[in-house]
Formats: sequence, structure tokens, C-alpha cells
Amino acid sequence: MNRKELNPDASPQAAYGARMRGLREARGWTQDELADRMGYSSVHISAVETGRKPPTLRFSRSADRSLGLEGSADAFEREYRQVRQGGLLEGFPEYVKYEARAVELRLYNIGIIPGLLQTPEYARVLADSAVRRGAITPEQADDRVAFLAQRQVALKRPRPPMLFVAMDESCIRRTVGGPAVMDAQLAHLAVFAESPNTLLQVVPYDIGERRTFDLPVNLLTLPDRSVVCYAESQAQGNLDRESASVEPMLTAYHQLQAESLSQAASVAMIEQVRKGKP
Repeated sequence: MNRKELNPDASPQAAYGARMRGLREARGWTQDELADRMGYSSVHISAVETGRKPPTLRFSRSADRSLGLEGSADAFEREYRQVRQGGLLEGFPEYVKYEARAVELRLYNIGIIPGLLQTPEYARVLADSAVRRGAITPEQADDRVAFLAQRQVALKRPRPPMLFVAMDESCIRRTVGGPAVMDAQLAHLAVFAESPNTLLQVVPYDIGERRTFDLPVNLLTLPDRSVVCYAESQAQGNLDRESASVEPMLTAYHQLQAESLSQAASVAMIEQVRKGKP
């Protein structure tokens, strides 16, 4: 029997198929056996595994039920949404896999609230705006909002990670979606700051040149205490796992925290913005 070699690095769709084959074979199942469990033909299973047919949402949910992955960070439904995310920057789907198992997250954002702290309404406004600009399709907008919700849920595990967030002052002062959406978003930030596993800091305008980053940066500490860095420009994202380049970014983040407002002062500024005070 001919067996096609798979290259999971060829594309997100290829990675999906290769992982499905790996999980199936780890259980000792043939394609026919998985097909019976999922309610599909073995030909369909083969086509997805080899990347000749794209997965669907229904197919992914059936795979999760059959493989016992429903609701987990490794669910095929999550990976399906990554495959569908044509609007995601390079490197981001891989980053999300690390995000789901990180024990500490350090985030810095400019201009908009970090995704993990966005309300559904705020996230929807941003996605719909991208549709109007022609950057993504309406279907991709729906997937983007749903994918963000899944990322947020994945962090609410029994032992949640520490989440450190430093936001440029522009994040809370730039109105997104109108007063009602923005007021609810700012209120959500105040609630977020009350959690025992979070630290929220506003990076004020007046630190001037002492701001250590000019672009959004995410730093993840993994269970083995290694650190990965994900940074974005307008056109692409870059995931870095090399300690020689990641460690200076971690140092810069700590320097930024030292220049930022305390959490209490940050929440006070957020409340002032909610009340329309300068």
C-alpha cells in the first residue's frame, strides 16, 4: 500500500492533515476505522490527511468527538479556524499553540486593546472594520471573532497562567465602536485587573523616549521556563524561540513595566477616561 509522505510545514492545511494522521495512527486506527467513527468515508479521511481536501467545521467537530479532543487546546476545531484565518499574520497560528500552554504571558500593545482582553463587541467592531477595508472577507471576520473567543477560554483553565499586560495610553483613549462599546470595554479592563493572576499597567504618554517597544510584543513563559517572543509589524508576525534574541526582549519588557503606572494608578486612569475626563 502506497503511503504518501506528509510535510506539515507546507501549509496550515498540511499541518492539520499530518496531525490527524499522527493521532489516528497513535490509536492504532485505520482510515476506515476513523471514518466509521466520524461518519465520513475513508476516501474523505485520506484526502484531508494528505491535504487534498480542506477540512470543514463539521468535519473538525466530528474529529474532536471521535478523538476525545472536544473543548481542549488541541481540538481540531481550533486548528480548523486557524486554517480558515487567511487574515492572520505569518507566525501567529504557531504562536497561539504556545499561548494555550504558557504559564506566564507578558503582552504589550499600542493603539488597540490586546486581543485577550477584548470584549466580543470590541472585537467585532475591529473585524467588521477590516471587512469594510477589504482586508478580510465577512467569513474570515466571523472566524476571527470566534477564534479570539476560543483563545480567551483556553486561558481560563484550572490553573490559569499569570497574565501581565502593559498597554500604551493610546489603547484606552482611542475610541473603538462608539461610546457604549468603549465604555463596556474599559469596564472590562477594570474587572480584569481584579483577578489574582493578572497585572494591568498603562504606559503613559509622558514616558516619551523611555518607551522600550515601538511595536506590539508578546512574551510567553512555557512550563519548562523557556521563553518565546512574538512581535508584529503591519505586514507580518515573527515568532522567536532563540534565547539570545528573546532575553533582551524580556529585559526591555521589565524596563517598560518600571516606567509604567502602577495597577492602581492605571485603573484610576481608565475610570477617568470612562468619565470623559482628560
